[in-house]
Amino acid sequence: MHMPDPVTPEDGDAESGAPAPEDQVLAEQEMKRRQAEADMEMPIVSALKETSTDPIQAVRYKATDSFCFHCHKGVKCWNECCYDTDIALTPYDILRLARHFEARPEAIVRLFAAPAVHDKSGMPIAKLRMIDKGGPKNPCVFLDEEEGCTVYEHRPAACRYYPLGLAAIKMKGHDEPEDFHFLVKEPHCKGHEEKREQTVAGFRREQGVEPYDEQNRGWIYVLMKLASWKTLGGPWGKEPDERTKKMFYMASTDIDAFRRFVFNSSFLDRYAVEPAMREELAMNDEALLALAFDWLRNVLFNEPTVALKQEVLQQAIAKAQRDMGAG
Repeated sequence: MHMPDPVTPEDGDAESGAPAPEDQVLAEQEMKRRQAEADMEMPIVSALKETSTDPIQAVRYKATDSFCFHCHKGVKCWNECCYDTDIALTPYDILRLARHFEARPEAIVRLFAAPAVHDKSGMPIAKLRMIDKGGPKNPCVFLDEEEGCTVYEHRPAACRYYPLGLAAIKMKGHDEPEDFHFLVKEPHCKGHEEKREQTVAGFRREQGVEPYDEQNRGWIYVLMKLASWKTLGGPWGKEPDERTKKMFYMASTDIDAFRRFVFNSSFLDRYAVEPAMREELAMNDEALLALAFDWLRNVLFNEPTVALKQEVLQQAIAKAQRDMGAG
């Protein structure tokens, strides 16, 4: 599978990445598209763990709903879910694994992941690598077959959630999707036969998924939005170009490369980033992740998540007016 080449700061100049203001015709087309989207009720499953069968119970679980499940070393299927699994690594998954190994995210992706494409959105992502042992089952790269997960404290979000799945649906008349959960029951999993009853909220707290959900929200939003736009047509009727896909993959998997892009390109000359925030972005990976996906929402969907500097905005408006007058 061919994946986008790594992006360098020179490749990803902010001046060429952000879209210029559209003329009146495009603006009207975009308004109609947004209205059509608002009038749709659109299920957008954002499960990060894919399964080869169809074990999903078509029931939405609220935070207060209960289910029976317990995974522990004594259960008959111990470690079975760690073979031949299909797990997308989120940006925060990669950050946490990097801290576990005292490495940087790029090294984690290079050593433990494989490039892939998110089916519903068409965007490039990284997936957790399985080890090909030449037998009927291929274990996760982090599995010790006797002791279990070797990165348990920093395991990916999809592993923490199992057997719950995280999903979202954009309701008619709402701009933002709403999260909900569903239950996954795979034939091999005996944890469902255990008698331990717990609420969705209690399970989420116990598994430590809250920071993962918070940090991954922008990434998931972009994937879901692009998945929904496949129904209505991409941004302004277009698919994201290869440069934008490269930028998305870079922000998702190599936050250091995105930091170089911010500080070594014209990004800070174009966007209104306060000096105190610049200092934060230089040191804080989570803050930089938030900026990355806010910026991508601006680039992809023209959402006002990142503000252009006033003089840059005035120049863009003047150029748009000149172009319209020339037409």
